[in-house]
Amino acid sequence: MNEDGTGLLTIGELARLTGVSVKTIRSWSDQDLLPPAARTPAGYRLYGPDAPARLEIVRSLRELGIGLAAVRSVLHRELTVAETAAQWADALDAQIGTLRLQSAVLRSVAARGSAAEELPYMTELARLSARERRRIIADFVEDALDGVDAPAYRSGLLAATPDLPDDPTPEQIGAWIELAALVREPELRAALRRLAEYSARTARPVGEPDAQGEPRTAAAPDPAAQERATQEQAAQGQAAARVAELMRVRGEAAVAAGIAPDSPAAEPVIAELVAAWLPTQTGTADPPTEDDPAARARLLEQLETAAEPVVERYWQLLCTVTGRPAPPRWDTAGTWTTAALRAHPGPYELDRSAFDGTDPDRVLRAYEQVTRDVAVLVAAVRPEDLALPTPCAGWSVRELLDHMVWENLMATSIAEDAPRGDHTADHLGDDHRAAFDDSVRAALAAFTGSGMLRRTYGPYEAPGAMIVQQVVVELLAHGWDLARATGAPTGLAPEAAEETLAAARRIYGAAPRTEGSSFAPERPAPPGASATDRLAAFLGRDPA
Repeated sequence: MNEDGTGLLTIGELARLTGVSVKTIRSWSDQDLLPPAARTPAGYRLYGPDAPARLEIVRSLRELGIGLAAVRSVLHRELTVAETAAQWADALDAQIGTLRLQSAVLRSVAARGSAAEELPYMTELARLSARERRRIIADFVEDALDGVDAPAYRSGLLAATPDLPDDPTPEQIGAWIELAALVREPELRAALRRLAEYSARTARPVGEPDAQGEPRTAAAPDPAAQERATQEQAAQGQAAARVAELMRVRGEAAVAAGIAPDSPAAEPVIAELVAAWLPTQTGTADPPTEDDPAARARLLEQLETAAEPVVERYWQLLCTVTGRPAPPRWDTAGTWTTAALRAHPGPYELDRSAFDGTDPDRVLRAYEQVTRDVAVLVAAVRPEDLALPTPCAGWSVRELLDHMVWENLMATSIAEDAPRGDHTADHLGDDHRAAFDDSVRAALAAFTGSGMLRRTYGPYEAPGAMIVQQVVVELLAHGWDLARATGAPTGLAPEAAEETLAAARRIYGAAPRTEGSSFAPERPAPPGASATDRLAAFLGRDPA
């Protein structure tokens, strides 16, 4: 501070007092943000006692990103701080939106491995208005469904057009970019067209009575009838959604309980699902009214028609774009349910003896004997053997071993009340011997330590001993496959094999052998065949 008693500050003193550099103070002073109060005879600037406070205001506003002109307006009282803050907050929001857009485009480019030529298109997609986004989806739907008479299905697709929020997240922008690319894919168009054609084929024809007994006409109905039809359609949609959720829950529970889709234990699950599904068909052409082969065939057709991964991805992206919860994945339950419907084409009375005729102690001994002999086969597999074909159609030795390890891991997870769903993952790693041995040890520890062999699992109370028995059947059958693939002897675990064959006949004997079942129709075994060879023949292998 000057020693002349005026209380004025030199620029250096002001800089030391506030921590703002001399260069910055001089610049702000030149731009009329911090005018000097006076000058020395030599022309140096002097600042008044209010300069530090004024300087702090300037610095705070600048640190918030507010421009020099706006700061000047505040200092000259042309705008209040509140007005300036609101204006700049809006500007920052717009800038943040732009940055999010740029980030989403860049992340999408990185994830998709996009070429340079795609960048302009992707950027343009991200900048589209809501109306333009809706037009892209509408054009896609009209093109995919051109010529298909499925108005309800078409309306449902059009009603679900994406609408990004005003402040979309990078995930939403990225989902929109992926969605816009997906609707250009012929695979999605073909899948949606198949679904629309199925909807048209099963829709109630014009002239047939609706749920109230009134004819369905092509003419526009009166308002009351239209309202009733809308309510009926909404109710049917809600009922269908409840049935779909029931199928998902029951299918996943069956997988978690180790119920094979072509085992007798699957029949009550399918019977429950068909009974829940039948009422949802009242609005369709020639609706089924009871659980019979025709009804099950129709449900199977519905599920197979709808089982389109590309369509599932379409709906997941739509939900992400619009901020709605994504529908639960259907793959695990859908795979099980369709396989069970193929294996059980018509209802039949379940023989509970298939559930209850399993002795826990004998099953455990059989598991130990079978895994001991199979482990010897696994240990003999050389790296060059992993690519060999096996009697399991489409499976190499490596894929077969991976499945055997999965069987052990799945049974272990059921015993631990934490069923796993990663059946498509790689469970073998780089050491197939260690993977198999480790899975056997884990399974044995779980079977004996959890009481699994004397518990029941799932809504249909499948005994744990029967679940383990199914694992024994699988491991012995696949051990036979491995022996045939590698040229090893097939007479595995002779004592356990006899018991396992009897158990397989008890568990699977009543189940139909249809396309898509785990096992092909039984084949004849040659005279003098070992129990393992006879098991293989019972399960559809050729032991000759």
